[in-house]
Amino acid sequence: MASKKQPARTCLGCRSVKEKQELIRIVRIEDRAEVDPSGKKTGRGAYVCLEDMCLESAIKGSQINKALKIDLDKEQLNSLKIKIKNYAKESTRDSQGKRNKEC
Repeated sequence: MASKKQPARTCLGCRSVKEKQELIRIVRIEDRAEVDPSGKKTGRGAYVCLEDMCLESAIKGSQINKALKIDLDKEQLNSLKIKIKNYAKESTRDSQGKRNKEC
């Protein structure tokens, strides 16, 4: 039997298409944005690689605001950036490049 194809998403920063599991989801909930590691929160979502360059590019180019159809100020974007970086530090990748949270 053929293996099930994984959903693909585009990174806001580098615009590369990757498996959904390789990216971190940012979700708009009311007037704010949150990190959604589970990918299951309700709300408009966007994806970014865990690479610093991609995150910086997405913030600098207002891609997060455009994708989420929201107007986050600098303070909110910095807070989101810190949360994503903290998540990136806590997670590791298995041999297939998928996120695994360290125990």
